[in-house]
Amino acid sequence: MALRGELAARSTAIYIGAQVIGAVLGVWAAHLMFELPLWQVAATARTGPGQWLAEGIATFGLILTIIGCSVCNRSAVAYAVGLYITAAYWFTASTSFANPAVTIARSLSDTFAGIAPAGVIAFIAAQFIGMFVAVALGRWLWRE
Repeated sequence: MALRGELAARSTAIYIGAQVIGAVLGVWAAHLMFELPLWQVAATARTGPGQWLAEGIATFGLILTIIGCSVCNRSAVAYAVGLYITAAYWFTASTSFANPAVTIARSLSDTFAGIAPAGVIAFIAAQFIGMFVAVALGRWLWRE
């Protein structure tokens, strides 16, 4: 939304902060529900070109889904995001984090869903690449 000029810089910063805080609180809530230690650091290595490509593709598809639904049927965005992420969990090698806040949060969970902190920066970089490509393609597909 910020790249398309729909969200001011201050609002963007608040939104990003809220996402990261919400993601971390969500991880901690899951740990409490499953009676796991609250504070954990993931040990699952997710690295290498295949993982990074998968994460870029996962993010590309998610952002393109959001843009397409926003243009064609805004009320479908929430459903489409849920359906896409569920599918992308299965069709990507990375299990589709597709969001830097999710990536950060999953580095704080030493479960099958985690990512070792050493892999976080590369995943987020792949997500940004996927996002920029999706925004560019979305502008072309749904130009006014």
